[in-house]
Amino acid sequence: MEYLNAFLCGGILCGIGQILIDKTKLTPARILTGYVVAGVLLSAIGLYEPIAQWGGAGATVPLTGFGHALAKGVRKAVAEQGWLGVFTGGLTSTAGGIAAAVVFGVLMAVIFKPSGKR
Repeated sequence: MEYLNAFLCGGILCGIGQILIDKTKLTPARILTGYVVAGVLLSAIGLYEPIAQWGGAGATVPLTGFGHALAKGVRKAVAEQGWLGVFTGGLTSTAGGIAAAVVFGVLMAVIFKPSGKR
């Protein structure tokens, strides 16, 4: 059942993104940024945690999950360090994912030797 929930949640998020691409003049970059901001806002008002509990990886892997991780990190750091946590919490909570993305991106570039568009 967890796999089905993850598939449904991720599919719904991707479907919303595809509808935004097809029906609006928003660029993909603006949609992606909007997803991160939506994750932060939904987390701030307490709505994203139940979604993440139900959807599992379908909610935590997409960009809305990145925004949720940023918000959770800031909330935790502010509770521990005070207002300094506003600046450090998001970076601390997402550092592992960002580092993994950079490392795997470089690894794929080395393995597959990307070239410019022709």
